[in-house]
Order: sequence, then structure tokens, then C-alpha cells
Amino acid sequence: MRSKLLATAAVAATLVATLSACGQQTTGTTAGTGQDSDGDVPTIGLVMKSLGNPYFQDMQAGAEEYAEGNDEFVLKAVGIQSETDVTGQVEAVNNLVAQGVDAIVIAPADSRALVAPLKQAADQGIEIINIDVKLDDSALADADIEVPFVGPDNVEGARTVGEVLADELGAGGKVVILEGVQGAANAEQRKEGFEAAIDEGGLDLVASATANWETEQANTVFTNILSANPDIQGVMAANDSMALGVLAALESAGKKGEIKVVGFDNIPEIEPYLQDGSLLATLDQFGSQQAVFGIDAALALLNGDTVAEWEKTNIELITGP
Repeated sequence: MRSKLLATAAVAATLVATLSACGQQTTGTTAGTGQDSDGDVPTIGLVMKSLGNPYFQDMQAGAEEYAEGNDEFVLKAVGIQSETDVTGQVEAVNNLVAQGVDAIVIAPADSRALVAPLKQAADQGIEIINIDVKLDDSALADADIEVPFVGPDNVEGARTVGEVLADELGAGGKVVILEGVQGAANAEQRKEGFEAAIDEGGLDLVASATANWETEQANTVFTNILSANPDIQGVMAANDSMALGVLAALESAGKKGEIKVVGFDNIPEIEPYLQDGSLLATLDQFGSQQAVFGIDAALALLNGDTVAEWEKTNIELITGP
């Protein structure tokens, strides 16, 4: 498997420098060796999206590993039932506020809908750090709140992955985009990046539809698109979970390997498809570390230090052998 590091932002080093210079929850875990929020160390709430998604499972594991044996903070990690469970995520934020956490690190399911509860949390003195999915700038401005973002350049990442497909197919290749949740900034940004690769490569975009980041939805959506457009040559999936749904649909249709697929996230489940060539490429955005960087940024704010408006995290192109 080959990889290409696309952004070498030394986020951990940046945050160290900053420190010195300045619905229904599906899980709830507490980690860390420090005292609780009534003691000497802060409690940090980590709010993720669907823990049915391997990407967020990896994020949770990375955060909990970082918290274990760490006496600087206590971690409370929660997730939601599905990628579209916005109500559940709002409830998770409200529950953490009620528990008296000192900071919230969040990967929002919706870039606008989570601004209001986060504003309420901030008004109670809770520090907020945004990871993974950028909160909507206009919604933040309307709420009169500034929230630092720690995360990747999704446009550049998707464009880079899309270029691999464009190079493989050549000008005129017929392609499909499977989008993430509508209203989520990273879904819009990845679509923008894919469209840039399509334009630059002279590809023909046959269809673009959401599958809400979900494998089963992607299987159904793509099966319908393929039935209506049997001459499709390539698919750009905005995350690997949807890429898995596409690959399953292709196998059912007897077209595995004939139609080329690219994804985004580099989850472990995608590795066999990279090895056999049915998945051309994916993009690693180091999910296990994003929450860690977010926690460090939250600690910086709690120390009274300054955190940059956007701490850009690394992305890496991953291709097959």
C-alpha cells in the first residue's frame, strides 16, 4: 500500500507552542486518572457522530488511550445512533452541560443545528472546540460565538482522491458522487473537491446523491443509480463507509473491479479492497488523533491561552500496491 502525505502541519507541536505561549447516546465513557470536575483537573466532553462508523470508533479509541494515565483532565466521550441523529447529538451536548464539564470537543452531525446548544454551553463558561466537521461560519456569526476548528482541509483531500480516479479513467469518464449528510460542512466540502477533480480531469458527472455517510444507504442509492446508468465507469464516495456500500453493490451486480471507486477516511475495513484494486484510493485524515488535537486545544483555552481559528491537521493519500 502506498501513501502520500499531503499536509505536514505539525498540529501537536503547534498546540504545545500555544500552551506555552498563551437523541440518544449510544455510548458514554469516562477515562483519565485526574480528579472529577469538582477537583483540580478539568472534565472534557467529547461528542462524536455515529459510533457505528469505524472512523469514529477509531476516534474514540484514540481519545480514550490519550486520556488513560493522563492526570491533566478527565474525559467523558459520547456518540450518537446514526450519522443523521442530530437530536441525539444536541441532547448529548445538553447532558454534558448539565454534568458540569469544563470544555466540549465536538464533531457536529450538522454544521448549523449544533451552534445553538454550543452557544448556550459557551454562555455558561464552557470552552468549545470544533473538530472534524466545521461549524457553519454564518451560523456562528449570527450566534455571536467564535469556535476554533481543529481538522483537515476536506476540499483539498477530496480533490486529491478524485484526481486519482480522473487519471485512471481519462477525459470523458462517466462518474458518480455519493455525498455525505446534507447540511454538514465536510459533506459539502468533499463534494466541492470531487467536482474540482471532475472539472480538471474532464470527467462526465452522471449523478450526485446523498447516502448520509451510511453503508446500507450507499448500497441502495448506488444500486439504483447503476440500474439507471449502466455505463458508469467510476464512483467518488465521500467516506469509506459509503464506498463499502458501493463495492458490495458492484459485487452483487457482477461488476466488481470494472467500475473504479475512491473513498475517504482510510478505515481498516477498506484495506482488502485497496489490496485487490477494486478501491483505487482513499484519504487518511488520522481520526484517532483528531480528538487528541481537539483535547489539547481545549486544554489550551482552559489555561487561558490562544488557539488559532483553524488548526489544520494532516491528510494523506492512500493508494493500493
